[in-house]
Parts: sequence; C-alpha cells; structure tokens
Amino acid sequence: MSDNYLDQLLSEDEKILLVTRQHWLFLLGQIAPELALILLVLTAVSATWITWTATAAFGYLLVLLPVISLVRDLLIWSNNKHVVSSRRVIHMSGVWSKNVTDSSLEKVNDVKMEQSAMGRVFNYGDIEILTASEFGVNRFTHIAKPITLKTAMLNAKAKMDKDESVPDAMDIPRLITELSKLHEQGALSDTEFSQKKAELLAKL
Repeated sequence: MSDNYLDQLLSEDEKILLVTRQHWLFLLGQIAPELALILLVLTAVSATWITWTATAAFGYLLVLLPVISLVRDLLIWSNNKHVVSSRRVIHMSGVWSKNVTDSSLEKVNDVKMEQSAMGRVFNYGDIEILTASEFGVNRFTHIAKPITLKTAMLNAKAKMDKDESVPDAMDIPRLITELSKLHEQGALSDTEFSQKKAELLAKL
C-alpha cells in the first residue's frame, strides 16, 4: 500500500527497498488484554440480551472502550515503520503527529543483529546501526525479518559506495586531460597512460 507521507520524504531518484515493522507477535502481546476484555464483556452481554436489561445495554457501550484501545494500538503499530531506501535508513512513528529519524548509508559504520532462538523460529530480532553521526547508535527492537533488513541495508550501502567510486561522465574528459599532463611530466609510462585512458573511455 502506498504511503503518501513516506513518498514526500524521498529525495529525487531515491527508491524504497524495504519496509518492515515490529513483529506481529509483540503486537499480539499488546492487544491480548483488550481482546480478552472484549470477549469477556460480549460473553456477559450475551447472557442477558434476551431480556434486554439495562445491564446488557450498558455492556454494549462498555465494549467500545477496549475496541477503541485496540484500534489505537493497531494504528500505532502500523505507522511505526523501518524503511531502507537507496540512500538511507528511515524510522517513522506516529499516527497524526509524525516523528522521523534517518541515518545516511554513507555514515553507517556497522550493523549488529541479535536474534534469539525464538526469534529465529518466528523470524524477528534486534538491529543496531552504528553510525558516524552525532546520534551514534540507532536500535530497532523485535523487528520482523531482521536478516532481510540487514542485507538490504548493506547491499544498498555497497551499491552507493560503488556508484560514488565511478566518475561522472562529464568528468572523464577532465580526468583524461590530467592523465595527459602526468604522462607528459613523466609520472606515467606510455603503458600506464594508455591503460588508464582506456579504463576511463570505457566508462563513457
């Protein structure tokens, strides 16, 4: 499903590679009391619905409270996203008010993953991103598909580093001119000059 708010955060030519959330097991743990309360109230109301007493009417109103709380928890979980793009890692939270933090892939120094035995069975874990920014560490807990998240992040960083190492086509004539000057000065042999020039021309 498209996320208009997330789309607005993207820069030109930036692409979303992966979107994940906290694992559903931990959502289930949060909403279990609400589900139990809803079931309890409905069971009690069902026992008195034939006579339609004031207690039954009050019960139907009372069940709205855990339902509202349940919907609130679902919205919070749904909007708490971890996103890997072609340029950064984004953490979004908040239903109406939004809180967004991101780490540029350029500044990612290391990615640490912790996955318990239960986490391996149900495919969840913790991801810790070590960066060179002032925030230092970003930690995402109980994330679904942590291996996929880590792999997507490292692949995107490797691709970015590779792309940045390739000179822009507009710079290649300038680089060839600089090579010619080095060749004329004797800093490069004929063979070295020809090899470097051929490598640059191949990238046009």
